[in-house]
Amino acid sequence: MATNQPYTVYILACANNSYYTGVTNDIERRLWEHETGYHPKSYTFHKRPVKLVFQEHFGDINQAIAFEKQIKGWRRAKKEALINDEWEKLPELSKKYSKDK
Repeated sequence: MATNQPYTVYILACANNSYYTGVTNDIERRLWEHETGYHPKSYTFHKRPVKLVFQEHFGDINQAIAFEKQIKGWRRAKKEALINDEWEKLPELSKKYSKDK
């Protein structure tokens, strides 16, 4: 997967039905680490197998980190809209969440 945008924000679906969001400069290596349990203390270690369900590429690390942090703050419905490429649902899901508070 060659890209001129070296930073990737990604979401993994975990075996326990949770989502993991991360950022990396080498998506293939990072996926291998998640899939093999390379880091025994990582969130995904006991939640394997994992499946890549979303990725977005950035040329600037600061933009990638900001987007990762934004997604991490979202509830499940917004993450699933993103995963399903339903970007148009995000504003409405944000309004509904605000009204529920």
